[in-house]
Amino acid sequence: MARLDSWLWSVRLYKTRSAATAGVRGGHVRVNGIPAKPAQDVHTGDEIRVRRDQDERIVEVIDPTLVKRVGASIAQQAYLDHTPEKPAPIPEMVGKVAVRDRGAGRPTKKERRAMEAFRGRRA
Repeated sequence: MARLDSWLWSVRLYKTRSAATAGVRGGHVRVNGIPAKPAQDVHTGDEIRVRRDQDERIVEVIDPTLVKRVGASIAQQAYLDHTPEKPAPIPEMVGKVAVRDRGAGRPTKKERRAMEAFRGRRA
C-alpha cells in the first residue's frame, strides 16, 4: 500500500509530492467522502476527490501500489477517472470581449486635455 500523498504524486494528479501533501492537509482531498490525511493508506476501490483551481477530479483507485512517479500512460492505468464532463461553453459568449460604447467611461488623454483647456486650467 502507498501513502495518499505519494500516490497522488505518482499518478500525476499533483506536480510535486509536497504540493500533494499541502493539498491533502488543506482539505482539498477526500477519500470515500471523508477528509483525508497525507499518510493515509490507499486501497483498491477507494474513491478519491481532488479539488484544485475550481475543478474537481473524481478517481477510483485500481493500483494502490505506486509509490514512485511513473509515465503518464502507466499512471492512467492506475485509476479510473469518473470526473464528469465540463459543460460546453455558451455559443453566444465564445470569443466575446467586453466592449464599451464610444464616449462612455473615462475620457481619453486627448479629451481630458481638451476639457482642461476649455476650463482654462491649461494653456
